[in-house]
Order: sequence, then C-alpha cells, then structure tokens
Amino acid sequence: MTRIARYGHMTARKGHGEEVAQILLDAAEKLASNPGCELYLINRERENPDAIWVTELWRSQADLDGVSAQVRSDPGAARVMELVADFEVVELQLLGGKGP
Repeated sequence: MTRIARYGHMTARKGHGEEVAQILLDAAEKLASNPGCELYLINRERENPDAIWVTELWRSQADLDGVSAQVRSDPGAARVMELVADFEVVELQLLGGKGP
C-alpha cells in the first residue's frame, strides 16, 4: 500500500480566512475516526490570515478517493469553495522522515 501525501493551499476572499479555517477544522474533526486519514492539519499563514494550508497524509489512494467522493456532497465543502479566491493541491511523493 502506498501512502498519499498532499499539500493544499488556498487563499480565502479578503477577510474570510477565519471562516474557511473553521470549516476545515470541522472537517478534520469528522476525519478523526477515519483510519485511512493519518494526518490532516490546518494551518494559516502568520502574516496573511486569508492564506490557508492543509497538510494531508492518507493510507492509500483508495482511502483518499472514498473521502473525496463524500466531500463533493458536503455543504461545508461547497461553502469553502464560495469563500476561496484561489485553490491548489500539490501531490507529493512521500520519501520518509519522522511521523506516522
């Protein structure tokens, strides 16, 4: 099984960074019981509170795909997309290091 590592970066529309971050933190709570999601961290840039970063580590592509299908129908995800001016996901090749 190959783990999937990703970084997501989004820029919320001016002044909406807090709301976007809270929706993503709520999503992280929902993922707490999902064994396929090994890491889901929400970060905000210190100097730009409208810039949000998501760090993800998934057990497998199948685990990520399963959650992605659920997210598409989630009202919170739709709200995030309304509040975000720019969004990018970077797929990574996990090489190793400290962590799960």
